[in-house]
Amino acid sequence: MWLYIAFIIIGIVLVLWGADRLTDGAVAIAERMEIPQIVIGLTIVAVGTSAPELCVSLVSALKGTADLAVGNVVGSNIFNSMLIVGVAAMVAPMTILPSTVRKDIPFSLAASISLATMVLMDGDISRLDAIILFAAFLLFMYVTVKGAKGSHAEEESQPKNYTPLKASLLILLGLVCLIVGSNVFVYGATEVAATLGVSEAVIGLTIVAGGTSLPELATSVVSARKGQSGIAIGNVLGSNVFNILMILGLTGIICPMQVHDITYIDLSVLVGSMFLLWLFSYTKYTVARWEGAVLTCIFIAYMTWLVLKATGQLAAFQ
Repeated sequence: MWLYIAFIIIGIVLVLWGADRLTDGAVAIAERMEIPQIVIGLTIVAVGTSAPELCVSLVSALKGTADLAVGNVVGSNIFNSMLIVGVAAMVAPMTILPSTVRKDIPFSLAASISLATMVLMDGDISRLDAIILFAAFLLFMYVTVKGAKGSHAEEESQPKNYTPLKASLLILLGLVCLIVGSNVFVYGATEVAATLGVSEAVIGLTIVAGGTSLPELATSVVSARKGQSGIAIGNVLGSNVFNILMILGLTGIICPMQVHDITYIDLSVLVGSMFLLWLFSYTKYTVARWEGAVLTCIFIAYMTWLVLKATGQLAAFQ
């Protein structure tokens, strides 16, 4: 058991470190090509922070553990919308831009509803479902990048003054770490689930989701402390859209997935978390400290329910 837990920890470290190196290298090359910073942030950096979820979900699906793949995405989005926004809002109330309330949050909510509908209808994410998700992702990227190019928003970021060789090596090293780390992580998580008799879905919704969401948690809390609430909420929403539309879309195109143990309660919490975030943001365009506390408490209650269910103490839900 301890060996499998060590595999999980090693896998998390490799995946997170690899995603960071991959992003640094990609940003450096993009800057040399004179791509605007705002576009880099909305594309390369956003993909980089979602790389852990992508690799873990893809490897899980290819190994036949679809519940782990989908549970990772569903759990990560719940983690993002409730715990990350909740903790960040308790650190400092988060001001939400009107455009975020009108466009970004509804888009993320629509993506969550689409995923829930696909899974509950027939219990799988077919290749056609995945193509629809990925097409929606391309539309989202087009609208977002077009809007960014038309705005005069400035991004504060430190240029990556790397040589092309160093940038290329960072990208290669990052990819290797992501691939190796994902395989080690999925192996460890799957073995822990088997040893404890816990479903892959529960492992995906808890351990895997929490581990792959660490970059978003760190980024959002630091941004909130610095008063950059726009970055904090944008990071969460961007990650949620990427997780559902890009990750499950791309994974499903490569390997259609049969979903067994992701329940209507898990999917209801996913959709409900986004609706609650939208409701809190709509009032005065701010997520207050007490609202952050509410989100955090609901997240803790959901995690408690999952643990009790997994340990057999909620027999009615078995």
